[in-house]
Amino acid sequence: MESLVCICGAGTMGRGIALAAASQGISVILYDLDPETIHSATSAIKKELELLTGKKQTPAEEKENILRRITFTSLISDCRAPLIIEAILEKTEAKSALFLELARINNDETLFVTNTSSLSVTRIAGQTPFPERIAGLHFFNPANRMKLVEIIRTKYISEYVLQRIIAFAGQLGKTAVVCRDAPGFIVNHVARPFYLEALRLAETGTADRTTIDKLMESAGFKMGPFHLMDLIGNDINYTVSCSLYEALGRPDRLKPSALQEAMVQRGELGKKTGSGFFQYTKPVSE
Repeated sequence: MESLVCICGAGTMGRGIALAAASQGISVILYDLDPETIHSATSAIKKELELLTGKKQTPAEEKENILRRITFTSLISDCRAPLIIEAILEKTEAKSALFLELARINNDETLFVTNTSSLSVTRIAGQTPFPERIAGLHFFNPANRMKLVEIIRTKYISEYVLQRIIAFAGQLGKTAVVCRDAPGFIVNHVARPFYLEALRLAETGTADRTTIDKLMESAGFKMGPFHLMDLIGNDINYTVSCSLYEALGRPDRLKPSALQEAMVQRGELGKKTGSGFFQYTKPVSE
């Protein structure tokens, strides 16, 4: 059982993972290089706890205990833990470089986990001298509420590390599925047509985005594709589409959307910026 974890990257996913762990009694070090991001993460976690308390999903008396379990820092020298999870930008080299830097201040038993949604975990691990200690653990947004996690095993990973990551997911109360390292893993591979076909319908004028979302929700989906892309972040969703498109040999059926690309270039990323396929009153990070 893990008693302490370090999470590197205090954006939407990182702070969600931190809250998920702290809510299960685990002490958390939440790190980000940018002090302003740490400040935003502190505010966002407090607001989420207020919301959960108001809905009686978290006992009021437990709120302060959860907050006390999280240490917020912008000093990488504080990132010492038996298990470290990175949730930084989606760039292979950046993730591998971070693991190398963290390895220098941790011992040889520390496990490293990447929360990448589409990059090759094998490639990330292979750029380090300790690939057997690296796994993928893909959370879904919001990480503290969504039950599913994907555990990605590489050709390097030891059985001990795999079992420990499985146990950690269970400790968080998550439903874990183990898959081999492959483009998009399971969920993002299966979900790509859900997003891309909806985008094509909107691009061709077959139906508007509100109508498409309403139809999908009436068919039983909890959220339509456009609201879901706004929640995930159009930058993240578009990056995943590009990653799968390239990894699978550029098939026409998986060609990324020009509409979404233009939105990303304009900074219309969804809820986190206040504007996406729909308009929001304010960015969720405020």
